[in-house]
Amino acid sequence: MVSLKPLLLTSALLAVCLSGTAPAQKTASDPLETQARTTLQKAVSFYSKSVARHGGYVYRYSADLALSEGEGKTGPDTVWVQPPATPTVGLAYLTAWQSTQETLCLEAARNTAECLRQGQLQSGGWQDRIEFGDERPKQAYRTNTRSSKRARDLSSFDDDKTQSALRFLIRLDAALDFNDKPLHECVVYALDHILKAQRPGGGWPQVWTGPADAAAWPDRAASLPADWPRTYPGGDYWEHTTLNDNALVDTLDMLWLAAHTYDDARYRQAALRGGQFLIRARLPEPQPAWAQQYNADMHPAWARKFEPPAISGLESQGAVRALFRCFLETGDKAFLTATQPALDYLDRSRLPDGQLARFYELGTNNPLYLTREYKLTSSDADLPTHYSFKVRSDVAPLREEFSRLLALDDAVRQSARAQLYTPKSTRPNPDEIRRLIASQDSRGAWTEPGSLRYHAKAPKDGPVIDSRTFATNLELLARYLAPQKRK
Repeated sequence: MVSLKPLLLTSALLAVCLSGTAPAQKTASDPLETQARTTLQKAVSFYSKSVARHGGYVYRYSADLALSEGEGKTGPDTVWVQPPATPTVGLAYLTAWQSTQETLCLEAARNTAECLRQGQLQSGGWQDRIEFGDERPKQAYRTNTRSSKRARDLSSFDDDKTQSALRFLIRLDAALDFNDKPLHECVVYALDHILKAQRPGGGWPQVWTGPADAAAWPDRAASLPADWPRTYPGGDYWEHTTLNDNALVDTLDMLWLAAHTYDDARYRQAALRGGQFLIRARLPEPQPAWAQQYNADMHPAWARKFEPPAISGLESQGAVRALFRCFLETGDKAFLTATQPALDYLDRSRLPDGQLARFYELGTNNPLYLTREYKLTSSDADLPTHYSFKVRSDVAPLREEFSRLLALDDAVRQSARAQLYTPKSTRPNPDEIRRLIASQDSRGAWTEPGSLRYHAKAPKDGPVIDSRTFATNLELLARYLAPQKRK
């Protein structure tokens, strides 16, 4: 195994980075800060001791914690990886510790990291959940003491699963000065296997089990097929090289973080190859944008029965953002110029209401929809309700960002790049903190109206406990308590 060359950021330095300033010398106690700290301590104690299962979390819980769910009902031995579950909560704990140096927060973050380590697959990544009960032998976890002969070993980039786990683990690894050997080895193993799974063209499939098959997935530029099937053909769509749901965008963001944290040229090179793949994956005029996924011929391909071969309004905007990031990281304007034809195309493809279609037909550029029976149509009158067939257009702000980036000199670009690795430090409004304090119950929980969608007998208006809300509130408290500038 190749050892990593870490950038040795100390815990104290990371705490300073979080605030962006040197710690202030306080001359008097601030009553609201005292209340905020108590609220943070109660929240972390409740969530890490009463809500956690095996150190991990799911999406939401009934207020009494009797019921829980991710993308389905969950029992006491199942935790969820896909955000906003275990990695999201773990990162909130880490942020809270870096702001406050509260030992309870660090302990909670480490327990969450250990949960993820217990769920790492032999192929290097993570699936949507981690099993700790009777289902555990059916999964090819690296830490399993026993596994079935057909143990499932499908690491996934879909919906930010593996990427979110690694973003949290990488940051915790750095915060611990790379001294937690099992944690560090877990990260190294994952990154090594992600690099091996990268295809010759620079992209990745939605899931992987081992190294890329270079012969089956040669390096080609994207092109339009002579024809494509109008009915769903089935097949193993997860093997396609994918941008679906911004999987590649999330992967590149994680690799840039790894390259910055460990000063390892392999991770930077992998991210660069991913950016170069995006340039080659942009389809030719008159539709110079991106598909959700590509087959081995680099033609747009079907994924699920409601995801036809098409130009994608959502994933194309994600590709533009990823190329902007590549420019900030490298200064290579080829990444920027590759986005201009796509922005022009997206601008002229807006729907009458200003939105973008999720899918545009290859060749005609007509908006493409599906009926509730999953038949292709040009009408939006009978859409399935579980999927977004129209998406917000961010072309105007993307154009503004393009112009701003194009005008940067190299010194300013490098300063802007550095800001990508400086956690948000704007102090929340005191009234917002008072609201958080007042809304916390005696246990340390934040409850809210909401439903458990997979529990038919649960009340439709809650109350529920939501992991996203917990993480958001904890990070707000952490930013309020972070050291402030000296006046």
